[in-house]
Amino acid sequence: MPLSNKPADPRCALLVIDMQYDFMPGGQLAVADGDTLLPLINRLGARFARVIITQDWHPAGHISFASSHAQRLPFESINLPYGAQTLWPDHCVQGSRGAQLHAELDLPHAQLILRKGCNAHIDSYSAFLEADRTTSTGLAGYLKERGIDTVFVVGLALDFCVAWSAQDARSAGFNTYVIEDGCRAIDMNGSLEHAWKPCWAWASSAYKVPICWARPAYLPTGTNILRCARQLANDGARHLSETSDRHCPCRPIPSLALRMLYGPRSRRQDPRPLRRGRARD
Repeated sequence: MPLSNKPADPRCALLVIDMQYDFMPGGQLAVADGDTLLPLINRLGARFARVIITQDWHPAGHISFASSHAQRLPFESINLPYGAQTLWPDHCVQGSRGAQLHAELDLPHAQLILRKGCNAHIDSYSAFLEADRTTSTGLAGYLKERGIDTVFVVGLALDFCVAWSAQDARSAGFNTYVIEDGCRAIDMNGSLEHAWKPCWAWASSAYKVPICWARPAYLPTGTNILRCARQLANDGARHLSETSDRHCPCRPIPSLALRMLYGPRSRRQDPRPLRRGRARD
């Protein structure tokens, strides 16, 4: 079924994280099946008027590379002045093919390519803050200046750069959604579960509701994507059971999943957790 190419509400942005060759099969820091996301991300991107792409862009000898530390191996963890650091194989080195965005990433209308990890002395998973947790990339200000208040996140890797970016977007005040089927994880030594723990603790303490999973039968097309996302954020998962061809002009995309990080505009007060994929009366 053809998808609508009408732009989404301009208050909504798609944030595409690190779709680069070094994170694809055969790359220096490959994420399994990372390349299979490209068709879906391209289709989603066509629905958004506002698209931001991030690009890991490390200088040679970056502090996060195992090769920069004597007698250290990739995937070991060390303590650096800004905190714990997983050491990685050399990857996404500035000017290398591995640092290039994948040629099949077809988002010609993207307004910004944000390069991160450029400081040789600090790693940067998040699109919003570097790993010292104080140095801003400027993305939050860029989005707010353009009236954007809702962010959908896709890309690589779910348990590192995607998760950190989503958490920081949420902390910066954006309504934030991670499209699970638009991401792939490394899931190294429990990293996927660990990445989401801060989300659960933060949401539970601040809003008395855990971050919940939802599998809508429909993802809105065109200008309706933000309207339905806002209703989802405001009314909880109830909208999932109410949405149909009769209620909303949506087109089916089977098994697409949204992880909702409830933003400051959420009106849902019921503290009881929702069961996965079901709405509560």
